[in-house]
Amino acid sequence: MWRLFNSRSLLVTALSLSPSLSSPNTLRSMSSSSSTGTMRSPPAAKKVEHRMEMFGDVRVDNYYWLRDDSRTSPEVLSYLQQENAYTDSVLSGTKQFEDQLFKEIRGRIKEEDISVPYRQGPYYYYTRNLEGKEYLQHCRRLIPNHDMTPCSVHDTMPTGPDDPPEHVILDENIKAQEHGFYSIQAFKVSPNHKLVAYAEDTKGDEIYTVHVIDVEIGAPVGKPLTSVTCDVEWANDDTLVYITMDEILRPDKVWLHKLGTDQSSDICLYHEKDDTFSIDLQKSESQEFLFVGSENKITRFIFFIDASKPEDGLKVLTPHVVGIASWAKHRGNHFFIIRRSEEFFNSELLACPVDDVSVTTPLIPHRERIKIQDTCLFANHLAVYERENGLPKVIAYHLPAVDEPLTSLEDGRAIDFIDPVYTVDPAQSEFNSSILRFSYSSLRTPDSVYDYDMNTGTSVVKKIETVLGGFDASEYVTERKWATASDGTQVPISIVYRKNLVNLDGSDPLLLYGYGSYEVCIDPWFKASRLSLLDRGFIFAIAHIRGGGEMGRQWYENGKYLKKMNTFTDFIACAEYLIEQRYCSKEKLCIEGRSAGGLLMGSVLNMRPDLFKVAFAGVPFVDALTTMLDPTIPLTTSEWEEWGDPRKEEFYHYMKAYSPVDNIKSQNYPHILVTAGLHGSFLHLHQQGIRPH
Repeated sequence: MWRLFNSRSLLVTALSLSPSLSSPNTLRSMSSSSSTGTMRSPPAAKKVEHRMEMFGDVRVDNYYWLRDDSRTSPEVLSYLQQENAYTDSVLSGTKQFEDQLFKEIRGRIKEEDISVPYRQGPYYYYTRNLEGKEYLQHCRRLIPNHDMTPCSVHDTMPTGPDDPPEHVILDENIKAQEHGFYSIQAFKVSPNHKLVAYAEDTKGDEIYTVHVIDVEIGAPVGKPLTSVTCDVEWANDDTLVYITMDEILRPDKVWLHKLGTDQSSDICLYHEKDDTFSIDLQKSESQEFLFVGSENKITRFIFFIDASKPEDGLKVLTPHVVGIASWAKHRGNHFFIIRRSEEFFNSELLACPVDDVSVTTPLIPHRERIKIQDTCLFANHLAVYERENGLPKVIAYHLPAVDEPLTSLEDGRAIDFIDPVYTVDPAQSEFNSSILRFSYSSLRTPDSVYDYDMNTGTSVVKKIETVLGGFDASEYVTERKWATASDGTQVPISIVYRKNLVNLDGSDPLLLYGYGSYEVCIDPWFKASRLSLLDRGFIFAIAHIRGGGEMGRQWYENGKYLKKMNTFTDFIACAEYLIEQRYCSKEKLCIEGRSAGGLLMGSVLNMRPDLFKVAFAGVPFVDALTTMLDPTIPLTTSEWEEWGDPRKEEFYHYMKAYSPVDNIKSQNYPHILVTAGLHGSFLHLHQQGIRPH
């Protein structure tokens, strides 16, 4: 599947825009395949009329029969096999080029590698990749003289023959041998470092089983917890807290599990009965509390659990108030709370005493142009992740001693970054230290890990992802440009290209990526497989359109509900800008989006099919209206806060105006590659692009 997604999508992009970029042998093979008549005919799906009527409006879906929640219908599976066979036939002449691309992509990967070790208690923990293996090993080493070795930006894990040996806690490669699909999404070490709880998915449906093992010998401890989410945390050395889902896969219950007892006897700590809300779980950096959040798209409230006394249950930290959302951290005798409201849409940072959560002290006020995105809390420091003018920022603050009053913050110190556009995210840091760890990358800078000393301002690169094959970041140019939307709004675009291979005269091929939903920030990130396009003279661009969160909360609010059209018109404006500025032409413009970004693809293709040459839609959410009318489909009820509830007439007609399936018409569409998943929990086949219109 990894090969299919990377090499085939790049293949279609490269060949459709610039067939001369492939080898002559590839083109001859394609021509031969077509001329000899070996290409299959497109599969013809039967039509079964399915009428849907609401508010006097009648819609007919002749392919609704493709809905098969069991994924076992012989008729549906047969049709999918025919579609796959047809795709293979169409691309049969490109096999040589596809193999070449795959070899390039694979050849850039350093297969034998380890992650940057992080300190946790008396150990370094890290993961290891082995050459020729797909999955990770989870490892640790004892820290020599742990009590006498404080954290430092210059800290390095000793690996000599006389140093503590490596211990492999879990080898995913061995576990994966028993399954066609395998994924671990949580790996949690107990406070005493004797046990590990990990969440395992063996189907790809994101329904997990949590196993507990003895760290030293790998033996299972107790029975696994089944049908759970990957949200699992240790309360103490023998107690886990975890979350389960309801029949529509909405996380709705928090449970307390004592090791050695049966799951059927676990205690339900909280049940969220409102089906528009979902719950989540995290442990404080101090390890003293667990936080349970319940949220929809506009409201979030929090409970806390004393990790030393989990049997005491949940206590309210922030109350349920419609329109107010909050997130919590802990340090000493205070909780730190990010709080967002309609008035303070970019959030403010507050502190409140642990023993009286009703008394709050503002630490960072709301600012209209700067959004508080996240915080990392330490024993003596606070790191705040912000967004300003479409770019992330990190500000480090020194905190007063725990026993001193917490009334304000001193001036913080901003961390400098080297690229004009980039992405930066928190990484696991040691609470009782002054060292902030973060990950950084840009369109030309591979994924990097930095340690930053918040006392001195010293920053040290701990690792830069190795890209084999002679990659040189200095050969690539990154830019930030701004397109003007139809209502005058300035929309940021991030751009990268290889400077010695482009002409910037309209003749260059360009791939434009977009998402624009859920307040997700599509910050410019590095992707080694993308080099196969850049090194063939492609330009790559990201349209940071409304509906995302790149420019703050209002950017998101102005691209959802009854303003969702802004998402699509922003993307079109970005495409037009790139053409006007001669980065490409219509004949050389390819677009890509996945999931909600696939809805973006479908909508802009219906609106402006003349503007694009190629489109790639991965697991696209294209049957938006029918999906949002069916509350039995996973996530539908919680999604009403994102798209609107089409059971209300105003939303029905607005959503119908952009829902891709409902707006297909007889017109000249560009080349389109659609990929879909059979076992996805949250986007069923009939919601994706499996419609033979």
